[in-house]
Amino acid sequence: MNDSPITERDRRRAAACLKCPVCRRARVRQRGLAFWFVKKVEGRLCPNCIAYEKVYGRKPHEPLPPA
Repeated sequence: MNDSPITERDRRRAAACLKCPVCRRARVRQRGLAFWFVKKVEGRLCPNCIAYEKVYGRKPHEPLPPA
């Protein structure tokens, strides 16, 4: 994981990842094309997914913790 400080820009991008329909579907369903895409491709290329991992400390395809 990156040790650089979390900026406001990172937080805005992580929030965009939370709202992204592809990432949201991958987090909820945990299978299928969206899950594979976020896990293998988008998680390494999308700046929003990278910021999500930096801010929340989990991969963008991992399920949200129970409330």
